[in-house]
Amino acid sequence: MADPIERELQRHMARLYGYALSLTGDRDTAQDLLQECAVKALSTTAAPMDGAALRAWLFRILRNSWIDRHRGDRLDFVANFSEPTQDHSEYWGQDDRLINAITVRQAIGRLPATHRDIIALVDVAGFSYAEAAAILGVPTGTVMSRLSRARRTLLEMIGETNVRPLRARRGPE
Repeated sequence: MADPIERELQRHMARLYGYALSLTGDRDTAQDLLQECAVKALSTTAAPMDGAALRAWLFRILRNSWIDRHRGDRLDFVANFSEPTQDHSEYWGQDDRLINAITVRQAIGRLPATHRDIIALVDVAGFSYAEAAAILGVPTGTVMSRLSRARRTLLEMIGETNVRPLRARRGPE
């Protein structure tokens, strides 16, 4: 029988990876961060036993690992999304959802780390305000106000797009 930490890790692996990816903006780094989280979680002797507390604890380990990787950096370590990881150009004319997803992902990548962190916890990983507050070690009201500011900043970034519709072509003149 697998131990509770291992079961919770397997149960929340996709959400942990999604959170790591939203923090780092890079698949390889997110996988490294997830592996680091798993190693730390599985090597501990003092893990919470309650399911919800254990889940929050796993996300806190991942977040702290991300912070530790960037401790001492003088930059705001914003992920660089200027180069797309895949060529989606053949779909752009057909699927507005893809364009919207790329736009949001690029905007999230340009957010300050604190904004990206709170959006990743609540909007990407799906934590409630209370759960996010427990992970961050702040009051629930602080989570709510940070999330509000982060979402407002994200909407402003998306609204500042330089993409403009093409003018309709006229026939030969």
